[in-house]
Amino acid sequence: MKKFNSLLLLFTAVVIGFTSCIDGNDKPVDPVTPDTSDVLVKTNISSNTTWETGKTYVLGGRIAVTAGNTLTIQPGVIVKGEVGSGSNATALIIARGAKIDAQGTATSPIIFTTVADEIKPGDIASPNLEANLSGLWGGLIILGKAKASLAGDVTETQIEGIPPSDTNGLYGGTDDADNSGILKYISIRHGGANIGEGNEINGLTLGAVGSGTVIENVEIIGNQDDGIEWFGGAVNVKNAIVWNAGDDGFDTDQAWAGTLDNFIVVTGGETDHALEIDGPEGSYNAGHTLKNGTVKGNGVSELGDFRDGARGTFENIYFFNFADPATTDGRGDLSLSGDKTLATFAEGNLKFMNLQATLADGVALTTVFKSGTAAYATIVAAGANTVGADKSAFASTWSWTSASGAISDLK
Repeated sequence: MKKFNSLLLLFTAVVIGFTSCIDGNDKPVDPVTPDTSDVLVKTNISSNTTWETGKTYVLGGRIAVTAGNTLTIQPGVIVKGEVGSGSNATALIIARGAKIDAQGTATSPIIFTTVADEIKPGDIASPNLEANLSGLWGGLIILGKAKASLAGDVTETQIEGIPPSDTNGLYGGTDDADNSGILKYISIRHGGANIGEGNEINGLTLGAVGSGTVIENVEIIGNQDDGIEWFGGAVNVKNAIVWNAGDDGFDTDQAWAGTLDNFIVVTGGETDHALEIDGPEGSYNAGHTLKNGTVKGNGVSELGDFRDGARGTFENIYFFNFADPATTDGRGDLSLSGDKTLATFAEGNLKFMNLQATLADGVALTTVFKSGTAAYATIVAAGANTVGADKSAFASTWSWTSASGAISDLK
């Protein structure tokens, strides 16, 4: 979770009589009056439900799809969260035993955003909000029954961001093949509402989600906390892009055992680490794989921090546009933090293969890639990388990141 709070923004949103103050933004947004055709969702979803193409659905609070039920979201649907923080933060939770079937298309994505966004069905870019505006609602949370490495070797716990009183926030179990549904061609924007000191919701939270779940072609834009965070589980994710995360681009925890294949991180002015990789918290020690990725930095972000006995394989990743760590108090490096992580690296449980980087002039590879990881990295000229993401997966017809030109300089 994010370890700092952004500046407070006094934001007044008139949405079906709802008014709130918002954390984490640095400019005002005019009040919004909803379209009369918007569908307000105020209670948990406790039966099989379909949200229909051409409509906008407004989350009036923390909404859970409860166990045994499926929420189907048709292509082109827009889901908007009312503005709020603390106990008023809105989110969509797919509880353990529930499913989401949200299959957008390359020309008709499903968009999750804030009620302050004037976007209409058929639009890709917001007509009134900038891509770095964050914290205006919560996010999408999917919870499953797969294994997670939890402190005390318990098999289940409450997901961060959801009060303990809400049992729809529980995740964990023993079924690594658990199926929480399908996400395809999804864009999640302007989320990460602050629910407490240093406690914000991720754009997409995956808690013990099983390998039976399909997640492909997803983007997270302007989230105040992490773009995507995994807490254990075995789900695989393909074609994921994060732009302007307020904390980390991708964050892995509690022995996630899946693969992220073909990914892009475009850091923003508040992004801490492009990659934050945490180790197990209990005795279960699975590792995951991140491969075929491109990471675009800036002057304030770090390539990655591997912590607490991190495990996994990281291969075919290209980094560029980062600062010189020697002149920025360590910003712009890839570090192994703590004795546990140094041990997993030495033992071969944390592996790096075929990393490439375009570095600032005069910066040595060992200045950026710490603790022996430079042996698995190569300096390349700008645009000369032979590894990285296939950006064609992120077509401008569904991805705002692509349509904005934010990845136009990626090979």
